[in-house]
Order: sequence, then C-alpha cells, then structure tokens
Amino acid sequence: MFQRFMATVSLICAAGFSNAQTDVSFALDWKFEGPAAPYFAAIDNGHFADAGLTVEITAGQGSLDAIPKVATGGFPVGFADINSLIKFLDQNPSAPVIAAMMIYDKPPFAVVGRRSQGVEEPKDLEGRVLGAPPPDGAWAQFPAFATANDIDVSKVTVEAVGFPTREPMLAEGQVDAITGFSFSSYLNLVRLGVPEDDISTILMADYGLELYGNAIIVNTTYANANPEVIRGFLSAIADGWRDAINDPAAAIKSLKERNPAIDEALENRRLQLSIDANVVTDYTRINGMGRIDNARMERALVQLAETYDFQTSPNPNLYFTDAFLPEDGFSLQ
Repeated sequence: MFQRFMATVSLICAAGFSNAQTDVSFALDWKFEGPAAPYFAAIDNGHFADAGLTVEITAGQGSLDAIPKVATGGFPVGFADINSLIKFLDQNPSAPVIAAMMIYDKPPFAVVGRRSQGVEEPKDLEGRVLGAPPPDGAWAQFPAFATANDIDVSKVTVEAVGFPTREPMLAEGQVDAITGFSFSSYLNLVRLGVPEDDISTILMADYGLELYGNAIIVNTTYANANPEVIRGFLSAIADGWRDAINDPAAAIKSLKERNPAIDEALENRRLQLSIDANVVTDYTRINGMGRIDNARMERALVQLAETYDFQTSPNPNLYFTDAFLPEDGFSLQ
C-alpha cells in the first residue's frame, strides 16, 4: 500500500514538474511601439508557453539600455544594438553577455531628408544642413556611411539637435536632413504633416553600410546553465515575428493590450516598415532569421573601427554566437 501511494505521489510530482513554466524577464531597447509587437504576439499566441516559458517584457530607454541589464544578470535576455554591444564588450571583456539571434539584419540607421530641400541621395548632403543628436546611433555611423558614399563631410553643415526637436526642425525647414531610425523618423514627420512624397529615407544599409542592427542578447552564465530555455525563447521569438509578418494588425492588437494609448494605424505602419526594411531581407529570405554572415561581420567590424578605437583586436566570436540557433536559421515563411 505504501509503495503504491509513493508511486502515485511520484507520478503527480512528475506531472507537476513537467507542466511547470520557467519565468524569463526580457528587456527591450525602447518603448512599447510597433516593432515590439511580435514579442507580445509570442505571448498571446502561446509560443512562449509552448516552450515552457512565462515571459515578462520590460520597456527600455534606448539601444544601450538592455546591455548592462543583461550583463549584470538582472535580465537573462534583452534586445539591443549589436554595435553598442561590441563596444561594451571591448571595454568590458569579461562581461557575461553576447548576441545570440540577429533580428534587424539591416539596421534602421538612416538619413531622412526633404526632397523639396534637395535631399534624395547621399551626395545631396553636401552643401546642406544635417541635424544630428550627438548620442544618436545613426549619427555614430555617419562617418562610415560618408566614406562609403564619397561624401565630402567638410561640405556638410552638421547641427547638433535634440531627440525631441529633430523631426520638428526638419518639418519646419530649419535643417535639410536628419539622422535617425528609419521607421521612427519617417512616421514622426508624417505625423507632423510633412507630405510623404516629400520625405526621402536613405537607409544606410542600402548605401554601403555593412553593420548589423539589433539582436537578442543573452547573459552567458544563464545561457550556458539553461541552454534549452534559451533555445525555446529564441524559437518563440521567431514564431512571434512570423505571426507579425503574416498578420501585422493582429500583432498590433497584442501591443495595444499593453499600451492602450497607441495609435493602432500608426504603429501598424511602424511595424510594417521595420519588417520590410530591417527583418525580411534578401539574406533572411534565403538563410532564415537569426544567423549572421561571418564575412559581412568582418567587414562590419572594419567599418566600426572607422568611428571607434578598439582596445583589443576585434573578434566576431566574442560578440555573436549561433550555439542556440537551428543550423538553417528560423524560416520566415
């Protein structure tokens, strides 16, 4: 009788453990806006649950924000600009953080101009005024972009502007172009009443910039101790993006549940812009989402060195791992 009782208890415990969910905290780079919708879709559509995970998503304050959160172990996973991560690891070589899944195969770094003010192509910046916030990620890449497009920077008047005043100054004609994220600056200008056919978006990745963009980053101590958790998390992220690609409006509904103040139509457009320009690319159509091209990363590091003095020789293996990804990446179909 006792043995039968213990066997029953063991079965109940085993069932309980098999159904247990692992809590995972995920640090975003920015606010709950359109490009964050796929992560909430992954929650609402059961992808995290299917992987045995209960995920809590926290908003961020910029592309650097998630890096120290993950490096210190406060969050096991985050979303951050890989170029900022590379610089962080160069300065903190023992920090337990690495990129594990590329999301923005093309970074959203852009120069956004007004056609009516003569800016359509990179060389058009010569002789004109460029508004750039000093901490802006796109501005940080401008020297490499200028080199790739033979722009004589001595002929470009650069005006330091604030993030809140960047698009209003362009809308009012106080500057001819600005640096920023393509999907954000474009829609901010539309909201300010600038005609869409007057806005030129020069995506740096389409004009010689080899850099990658935002990636899922992981705390390596946590990841090495919990590899199946990370694999399941990344797979659910891919499923969420696939859902958003197939039905952006439904993904925005998931976003609105967390941020009721959003303009659904605007955020739907912001999500679609990020999908079209940054996520679904020639490379990811062929190779799937998540992985990187090693030769391109080598070239990207050369370009990064044009604007950053590495303390040690850069090594791609220190910044990105494919250990938690499927061999063929995640299909976007």
